[in-house]
Amino acid sequence: MQSKMNIDTLSTDSKHLFEQLCTDKKLLEGWREVKRNRGTSGSDGQTIEAFEARLHEEIKRLRQELENWKYEPQPVRRVEIPKPEGAGVRLLGVPCIRDRVVQSAMKQLIEPILDPHFSKQSYGFRPGRNQQQAVEAAQKIVQSGKGYVVDIDLSKFFDRVNQDRLLNRLSRTIEDKRIIKLVAKTLRSGAMKDGVLIPTTEGTTQGSPLSPLLSNVVLDELDKEIEKRGLEHCRFADDCNIFVKTPKAAERIMKSISEFIEKKLKLAVNEAKSKVAASSLVKFLGMTIVDGTRAIARKSIRHAMNKVKELTPRGTYEKLETTIKRINSWYMGWSNYYSMTQYPSQLKAIEAHIRRRLRSRVVDQQKSERSLFNKLRKHGVSQSQASVAFTNIKRWALSHTAAVERAYTNRWFINVMNLQIRSDENHEHWFDIKKWIRLA
Repeated sequence: MQSKMNIDTLSTDSKHLFEQLCTDKKLLEGWREVKRNRGTSGSDGQTIEAFEARLHEEIKRLRQELENWKYEPQPVRRVEIPKPEGAGVRLLGVPCIRDRVVQSAMKQLIEPILDPHFSKQSYGFRPGRNQQQAVEAAQKIVQSGKGYVVDIDLSKFFDRVNQDRLLNRLSRTIEDKRIIKLVAKTLRSGAMKDGVLIPTTEGTTQGSPLSPLLSNVVLDELDKEIEKRGLEHCRFADDCNIFVKTPKAAERIMKSISEFIEKKLKLAVNEAKSKVAASSLVKFLGMTIVDGTRAIARKSIRHAMNKVKELTPRGTYEKLETTIKRINSWYMGWSNYYSMTQYPSQLKAIEAHIRRRLRSRVVDQQKSERSLFNKLRKHGVSQSQASVAFTNIKRWALSHTAAVERAYTNRWFINVMNLQIRSDENHEHWFDIKKWIRLA
């Protein structure tokens, strides 16, 4: 083991990154990040819990294998995730726990060296940068008068990265060639699917700790080319928008930048999804810029409505509390992200849809018209209003009647959840139910 003084000296020397990697201290830092991110087992089947149970032995073994150059990354476990609206599948790779530890440690070492060289217009997978900053930057560009967007969609970007070009770009900044060699071994470790080893001669593993950083190394070349041409743009991962003043300029830039991407970067542009349009017609990170203001994109709203429908299926006698808990868990994250909209009515529309779906559930769970009538009367609805239960109105229409809305008010939903809170040990998140059950 190096002394503290030696390690501190090494930390300032990018030629000795490998020595820093081969320390218990750095590998344990990598482990802590892996544990924080959780995730499933890789192709070897080892879980996070199993690795932690033998943490001292596992870290010691990794360090020795690295020092002796006996470390060999295992093939990742191939996972296929369906894309929204049946648009094919997304190929993910799950590395083994030990490989995630090494990759996380490497990322911590090289990210501080690489990140300062990246473009200021790149916002994805970078310390201190996020989606909201990217959307706000796009908004400012549109407000400056550049209301037309060159929206470039890269086809299967992570699967098609040219590994040789990536390693070459990486070696221009990372002086320690042993780290470059280790990254190369990681990229080419292969993937396991149904017991069959698939070679990985191109691409980076989407789902590995290193992949986001490596994607920025590749696409920083695109950022620099766009900036060299004097154009304004915003990029988050492989989602890149270029902003110009006229449709004619946008068409010209689409053609020339597409040629650069395909001929120089060796990547593919998805012509079906790439387009030139006014900013109000372009979705960027789920948002769109309408008349210079931020709004949730129509497609994102549609996906949210479908998600609410999925979380509140028909024909179930599941407890309402259970359904609300599931909705609340999803809506907390969704609304926190989309709170960047400058049209609050968009969020209110989703919230109203949630409440109506739940009221419809209550109506549907009544065994007869008389049962529904009695329920409405029990909740303080007048006899004349409650008589709506005996009409031929269907459940969805009934859920929006004055009788049902008066019986199952916003306050009623909160009271239901207050009962659940008393028996829920982890109940802090329940208080966010008030986000979508607004009190008058």
